Amino acid sequence: MRFDPQSLRYDETGLIPCIAQDHTSGEVLMVAWMNADAVAQTLETGCVTYWSRSRAAFWVKGESSGHVQRLVELRIDCDRDCLLALVEQTGPACHTNRRSCFYTALRDSDEVEIMTPMEE
Repeated sequence: MRFDPQSLRYDETGLIPCIAQDHTSGEVLMVAWMNADAVAQTLETGCVTYWSRSRAAFWVKGESSGHVQRLVELRIDCDRDCLLALVEQTGPACHTNRRSCFYTALRDSDEVEIMTPMEE
C-alpha cells in the first residue's frame, strides 16, 4: 500500500506532532510539528522538515545551524495522529545547544537540569 500524507489525522490547523528519536540510542531528542507538505518533503529528501508555527514556514532541521536530522525511518502511531521520526542527529537537537530538548527533570517536585549544553 502506497503512503499518502493526507491519510494522517492532522489537527484543526493542519498539523501533526512529530517526535524525533535517535535511531541507535533510542533517546528522545525533540518534538515539533509537521503538515502534509513537511511530511512529503521529509520523505522525499531524507532531511527532516518541520512546520514552524511561530514563523509560519517550513523549517529543515539544521539548515542554518548544521545540526541536521537525517531520516532513518518515519513511523505512524495507531491512531495516525502522531509521528515518530527515527533520525541520525548531527550535533545538538535543541536550540539551547543540548543534545535533547528534554533536559529538565521533575524530581521531588523540583526542576532539575540533567543535561548541560554541548561544547562547540
